[in-house]
Amino acid sequence: MAKPPRAWQRMLSGRRLDLLDPTPVDVEIEDIAHGLAFVARWNGQTKGDYAYSVAEHSLLVEQIFGRIAPTAPVKWRLAALLHDAPEYVIGDMISPVKAAVGPGYGALDERLEAAIHIRFGLPAKVPATVKRQIKKADRISAWMEATQIAGFSTSEADKFFGTPDPALKTGLSITLRPPVEVRDDFTARHATLIKAMP
Repeated sequence: MAKPPRAWQRMLSGRRLDLLDPTPVDVEIEDIAHGLAFVARWNGQTKGDYAYSVAEHSLLVEQIFGRIAPTAPVKWRLAALLHDAPEYVIGDMISPVKAAVGPGYGALDERLEAAIHIRFGLPAKVPATVKRQIKKADRISAWMEATQIAGFSTSEADKFFGTPDPALKTGLSITLRPPVEVRDDFTARHATLIKAMP
């Protein structure tokens, strides 16, 4: 009988995260922040001396979400910050690759997201209305990234991500920084939101 393939990953915290059956007890914010700070968006196909990381993207999405839903409870700001958190172990795949991989990727992402949410006091599944608001913020961030660092024309970005409301992106910009700085800012923002939760 063949030995089943290894389905866990050793994290820098020492935790052993089972990817097929993740438990909240094995989730640590330091592992998430570190992993996301070193995962490049756009498969690394961006301008600049540093990759645009998922952690940097997540910080921007949380800011934009705050503009979309300024009176939302702090827990939904935390959900916005953590919206791509499963990518700390499964990486960031561009949409065409996710479609090619099929439903297995989505199921894996959902299991990890549930464990992460429960670990930090969020419901396993975010309400649909909040999920839509986070997705809107995510698409605005993607539009900004596409036009500023990923080589898309404005019309191309409008086609794929929608034309963003200028008020939701005014004063915001894409920042490229060393991963360690982004990791520290992500961890600090997480701590601030956790402290503000009732």
